[in-house]
Amino acid sequence: MTIDRQRIHLLLATTAVAFGFAVGPVAAQGSYPSKTVLMIVPAAAGGTTDLAGRMAAQALAPVIGQSVVVDNKSGGNGSIAANLVKRAEPDGYTLLMQYSGYHVISPHLTKARSWEQSDFAPVANVLSAPQIIVVRSELPVKTLAELVTYAKANPGKLNYASSGNGSLQHVTGAMLEQQAGIKMVHVPYKGTGPALQDLLGGQVELTFGTAPPFMPHVHTGKLRVLAVTGKQRLSSLPDVPTTAEAGYPGVNATSWFALFAPKATPQPVIDKLTADMKKVVEDPAFKKKAEEQGATADYMNPQQLGAMVKAEYANWAQVVKSSKIEAE
Repeated sequence: MTIDRQRIHLLLATTAVAFGFAVGPVAAQGSYPSKTVLMIVPAAAGGTTDLAGRMAAQALAPVIGQSVVVDNKSGGNGSIAANLVKRAEPDGYTLLMQYSGYHVISPHLTKARSWEQSDFAPVANVLSAPQIIVVRSELPVKTLAELVTYAKANPGKLNYASSGNGSLQHVTGAMLEQQAGIKMVHVPYKGTGPALQDLLGGQVELTFGTAPPFMPHVHTGKLRVLAVTGKQRLSSLPDVPTTAEAGYPGVNATSWFALFAPKATPQPVIDKLTADMKKVVEDPAFKKKAEEQGATADYMNPQQLGAMVKAEYANWAQVVKSSKIEAE
């Protein structure tokens, strides 16, 4: 006597349940991904977080054989996007392209947090990029030393933009104020894109941020880069000195942009995602595009990413405390 496939499947499922196994999720994981993947970006269009998300989504789609759609959810120092992913089904179809400032700085700004780092499973780091100090070309300064001199001669009259209160741009500005003994006015925006527009429009005089969104305007001469806050000069800006070379080694800040999933996402799904992201980030074309934008394609696996998050969380706690930065 023969038994049809449906009865075999039912028999296996019944046996699995009796012994505490879960057949359904395993089957689902084995076919992952079988539909469109949503990548949520915690920033407005136009910034490096958005660029990282779009570069990753575009390159990841052909690798996994499914569409990867970017959805910008800015606001709340990244909390809007973080909470959407936190509450999403942990099946690998909703991911967070996270910006380091939101992940390791924003949590220090308020005790009433709506999410924790433990709400997310690290997948892979994608890009790393130092901050740059960029000013409108009309501002009569061409070096960091000249900016400091100008700020001292005009206390409280220099307005600097950031992507939000407590963002890495904000903290970098506060670091420069401390190191140089100057006072500027912080103007927070909901993302680098809006901040850049007001910088170009003359509403603010300078900003701090990763290079990609500023490069087109640097090339046209509308903006001028005074210094790079990393340990090395950028290959895309070879003539621009580091802050250390300019006399302010304490102004050191590098952003990273990494992929996270909801914490309960099955390990086989995490494993596949990080393996696929490794292929993406280590592809020569992806590396070249990142370099042209003033960033570095910098893959880290979940363990490496998790360790970096832990270390930077502790480091930035001290910076935020000394700068007396609080949530609005």
